[in-house]
Amino acid sequence: MKMQSWALSSWMFLKRTPTLVFAMAVLGIGLTTASGVMVRGIRNANDTITVTGASTERITSDYVDWSVKVSQSGASQQASYQGLQPAVEQTVAFLKAQGIEADEMELDSVKSEKQEVRDPRTGELRSTTWTSTQAVLIGSWNVAKIYRISGQIGQLIGKGVPLTINEPAYTYTKLAEKRVDMLAKATKDARARARAIASEAGAGIGAITNADTGSFQITSPNSTETSDSGSYDTRTIEKDITAVMAVTFRVE
Repeated sequence: MKMQSWALSSWMFLKRTPTLVFAMAVLGIGLTTASGVMVRGIRNANDTITVTGASTERITSDYVDWSVKVSQSGASQQASYQGLQPAVEQTVAFLKAQGIEADEMELDSVKSEKQEVRDPRTGELRSTTWTSTQAVLIGSWNVAKIYRISGQIGQLIGKGVPLTINEPAYTYTKLAEKRVDMLAKATKDARARARAIASEAGAGIGAITNADTGSFQITSPNSTETSDSGSYDTRTIEKDITAVMAVTFRVE
């Protein structure tokens, strides 16, 4: 009888309750129930967790590529080439005097370009200028030496040598070995993060079910630069190398 009385009272209450309020009440009950199912599903149905781990380390470049381009212009191809040779010889002599060894330096092939100036109205040829260029290519394991010389070669411009001075490109030749080590450390970091998250739900972390290598960044020290496809800074001798891994663990 008490049960029937309670049911009758409840029905009378619902009849007096506005339709909107009743609908909100039902919706609230539904949300509470659904939320409970989702929480339980973390342990029962969806028993994995994916975490991103990262590892960063400072490295020092061990090789450098550098080049300077000598150019000379003249009224003819022959004249530009004849003016180019003394400038190239002066450049090579300076580099040798600064400590560049013979096996660290080579001359690129000579290139010549012709530029014609014509009257814009009649098309009549007004002048012809030939420019001959030759690059001095340098590759060295002595990174510090090239860094020093690259900052001094501008002296030749002050002496009248027409140079285009390119920026040295500093690289790290043991990158393949370092990459393996960095990815291992990033995976270890991901496991530590996964454990911290799982412990909050009273769970543990098991075996790895999937691992995806993310971007591999080599940037100048303390840089915030990132790229989805990865980056490789060659401007600085010291670099920060960062490996990222997205690792999926089984939740126990």
